[in-house]
Amino acid sequence: MRRRGKAAVAAPGVLPERGAVGSAVLGDDVAAQSEAAVDAVLADLELTVRNKLDGLLQGNYLGLVPGPGSESGEARLYYPGDDVRRMDWAVTARTTTPHVRETIADRELETWVVVDLSPSLDFGTAEREKRDIAIAALAAIAHLTQHGGNRLGALVTTGEQVLRIPALPGRTHARHLLRQVATLPRASGGQRGDLAAALEMLRRPPRRRGLAVVISDFLGEPSGPAVPAPVGMPATPAAGVSGADRYDWERPVRALAVQHELLAIEVLDPRELSLPGVGLLTVVDPETGQQLEVQSSDRDLRARYAAAAQAQRAAIATSLRRAGAAHLRLSTDRDWLIDIVRFVAARRRGVSGGALR
Repeated sequence: MRRRGKAAVAAPGVLPERGAVGSAVLGDDVAAQSEAAVDAVLADLELTVRNKLDGLLQGNYLGLVPGPGSESGEARLYYPGDDVRRMDWAVTARTTTPHVRETIADRELETWVVVDLSPSLDFGTAEREKRDIAIAALAAIAHLTQHGGNRLGALVTTGEQVLRIPALPGRTHARHLLRQVATLPRASGGQRGDLAAALEMLRRPPRRRGLAVVISDFLGEPSGPAVPAPVGMPATPAAGVSGADRYDWERPVRALAVQHELLAIEVLDPRELSLPGVGLLTVVDPETGQQLEVQSSDRDLRARYAAAAQAQRAAIATSLRRAGAAHLRLSTDRDWLIDIVRFVAARRRGVSGGALR
């Protein structure tokens, strides 16, 4: 089950109001809109993300500058050998016990986001396309990390080109980055997106330790043992099978996780998991244009399709877990913002690994 059909696809690029961006269009039609309309859509997205996510990710992270730092932290009891210049006289007077004031290390977090906008993301049968979810996830990451001089950069791959946006601080840069990604023309098809190559571009040359985020549907080329798939549909790799890499993107993902904190955001559509019983269905590979007619009224075929789809998603989750990446799954038929809120809240509680549904 390598690619899906385009039957009953929702209106291209539409993010409904429930999905926080309103009814404006992102994608092919964005070039025909005025700049003011595009800015209004992105401003609406930014406002909604900010209202939902403010205060959720304000905890400490790894300091990147050696030394005790200069920002005041919590007070603790004085122990022999502590620097007396750090005495907290107010707490000492209040408690009649010597206390010193801890400091928080100065740091600047550098975040790089690899966004996969290959033609397989131009698909959606629910309330929006996968491409829209990818852009919305990028907006959430931008908001969660644009504090205290943190820098944000992006690598966007469409299958035809790779757009590199340098890592810079500030809200103005974050808005500019979002606008560049949202207005990037869709690929015309005929060429598969190369997520592995984009990941390698991020890994080399080596960058300072920070946060790396990969937003994709992770539908690379499997290289491991195959799982039987429905007639006429490509097989998927077996989940949990040890040995060679299952997907071509797994090795660079694993290499990124060695140096950076890594978050993988998987974007999917419900039709990728099950076929509707609507009779003869023509499915189209959005990246190659190859067509295949499937008799979806066949109950056995639908069952084998669902089994192959579950095996494929399990293989993707296993590969990401084996690579050491935190895994967040967003779907076009769910409230993506609520899923992000739950994921961030779980991470704050120390929950790691596994896709949160």
